[in-house]
Amino acid sequence: MVNRSQIPAAIISKAKHLEQILHDLGSCLVAFSGGVDSTFLLAMAAKTLGSKVLAVTAFSEIHPETERQQAKELAGTIGVKHCEIRSVEMALPEFVSNTKERCYYCKKSLLEQLTALAAQKGYAAVIDGSNLDDRNDYRPGRAAVAELGVRSPLEEAGLTKEEIRLLSHSIDLPTCDKPAYACLATRLPYGTEINSQKLAQVEQAEEALLGLGLRTLRVRHHGDIARLELGEEEFRQAAGSLRLQINMLVRQAGFNFVAVDLLGYRSGSMNIF
Repeated sequence: MVNRSQIPAAIISKAKHLEQILHDLGSCLVAFSGGVDSTFLLAMAAKTLGSKVLAVTAFSEIHPETERQQAKELAGTIGVKHCEIRSVEMALPEFVSNTKERCYYCKKSLLEQLTALAAQKGYAAVIDGSNLDDRNDYRPGRAAVAELGVRSPLEEAGLTKEEIRLLSHSIDLPTCDKPAYACLATRLPYGTEINSQKLAQVEQAEEALLGLGLRTLRVRHHGDIARLELGEEEFRQAAGSLRLQINMLVRQAGFNFVAVDLLGYRSGSMNIF
């Protein structure tokens, strides 16, 4: 665990600003995925607002079951009220057609569910885990956040992903070094229709590779071909001792060919139009 005295004063100042933002809300519903950002946000909300916090996790075909279970366990560890809702993006033609605006329709639909739930249960605000770095990537879902009046306290406090990891480490959150995660739909190129079968293939392949001990990875779905994006250590393993196992496991998920991307893992690589 990082000692708080080792954290730069500028980051401590941002953390205090975050606490003030949360305090001023009075109560909140946290859109909680169990990732690095939303877990830190939930922990800080619980510290600041106590019982006036509700964590809500969405589940559907675009989210692996392991992520759902981890979110439930994390909410219990933090000690906040937690519930789940089934998101309905797979019923939206604008989502399943997988245009460049896919994330906008998905995010808008989910946030509409969350804002309705917050109003029903009497929470003053809905907050999400967007951070300052999110401004630098193509994220059409941000427009939905603004339209529906959802707050992003981490971004408002000026916190970056690495600063959130450092602060998470300082309060001993198990997600401090968790690899970045995005929904399974991001594994399909724009213009490729999203369906349950393709999502299940990706989930099975990624879960199998995680079971081998790999951590930083994406399985990109290109029809019969699975294109693997791997971190540096994972790349070495894929070229060496795990080569045959990786090939077998990914093929068992329904792919005919397994390719390793020489550029390795890149967040948002499917956003290259």
